[in-house]
This record gives sequence, structure tokens and C-alpha cells, in this order.
Amino acid sequence: MDSLRLAALDAEDLAILSAHTQDAVVLTGECRFLPREKRFVVTMNRFVWEKAPPRGLFRFKSSYERRRSVLHFDRVLAVKRTGLSMSDPDEVLALLSLQWAETQAPSGTIDLVFAGGAAIRLDVECIEAQLADLGARWSTDARPDHRI
Repeated sequence: MDSLRLAALDAEDLAILSAHTQDAVVLTGECRFLPREKRFVVTMNRFVWEKAPPRGLFRFKSSYERRRSVLHFDRVLAVKRTGLSMSDPDEVLALLSLQWAETQAPSGTIDLVFAGGAAIRLDVECIEAQLADLGARWSTDARPDHRI
């Protein structure tokens, strides 16, 4: 199996999760806060950057891959949203990065930053996150492009 399973317990680990979830497509209805469990869950269609050939390596059009994945954060105390409405569960978001800011060690905030200025901020006791591929995968001809 080449399914991805990663955990993050510090800022360096979170940066690795951020790289693997960059350009994931998320529906607002698939972002759920479970306050009793202190858990925030995001189900996504992850672009598989780790299998994408470097840009310019091949002259012919390459096929890329997306996978159904779940990212969850534990020890979440509160969730705040900006630039998005949770009233439309089918609103499509493109995840750009996960950003960590320590407030009072080991506590801090994790921002899920989306294209278009939207963001979800998690107030957390500490960094405790996991990313796992769920098994569903498909090919795509579209590669996210960040060139200016």
C-alpha cells in the first residue's frame, strides 16, 4: 500500500502536513468541529504532490492523482472562521497551507488558509494532528499552478 499516514506533534511536523495537503479541495460541509471530543475533522480531495513529476521534466502531458483523505486535529478548544459561510455545505475551498502560531507553550493556533482569503482558526492545547488517505484515488490532468 502506498497510502499516506502522517502524524504531527510539533511545528516541523505540521509543516510536512501542510505540504501534503496543499491544493486539497474541501467542501465547507466536510469541515466539522466535534467539541465534546475536542476534535476538528476535514475530509478532502488531496492532490498527490509526492507523486507529481517536477514541472518541465516531461514534454508530454502527465496524468496526476488526487486521493480522498482525512485530516484531523485533536485537543481543539475553539474554532473561528473568516471569509467563508458555513451555511452553504457545498462551497468549494482550496486549501493553501496550515500555519502554526504559538501563544503560550504548548498552546497556540493552527490556521487552515484557503484561496480567496478564507481561513479557519483552531485554538489548540498543543499540536496533535493526523493525515490519512482513505483509499479512494483517481487520476486528473489538472496540476495546481502557483506561478505568478
